[in-house]
Amino acid sequence: MVLLQDGLLAFLSAVGLTTVVWITAGLVCCTGRGKVPGLLLVLPLRGEAPAMEADVRELRRIQGQLPGAKIVLADCGLTEEARGLAQYLATREKNADFVDGKEIQLT
Repeated sequence: MVLLQDGLLAFLSAVGLTTVVWITAGLVCCTGRGKVPGLLLVLPLRGEAPAMEADVRELRRIQGQLPGAKIVLADCGLTEEARGLAQYLATREKNADFVDGKEIQLT
């Protein structure tokens, strides 16, 4: 009986020690995500842009995983109605802008 108790005590001690080491290593190694300054998530839009709202939702989800990222809705030939929706979405979203597609320079 004493052997069983000693074995159980040793097992629980090993599991507890492993858990403490695992948590400590996780806190030290993964203290948080660093910001990536100037990261732009650009969504080029043209025509009616029927999936614009779904695309903006997906970019918002991605933006949550990339601190410091900014959503840019680029007008590359939108209709008037779609342009109004894009402007509304850009003002509604945090860290989002609506720009003319000609203003974006790829370097």
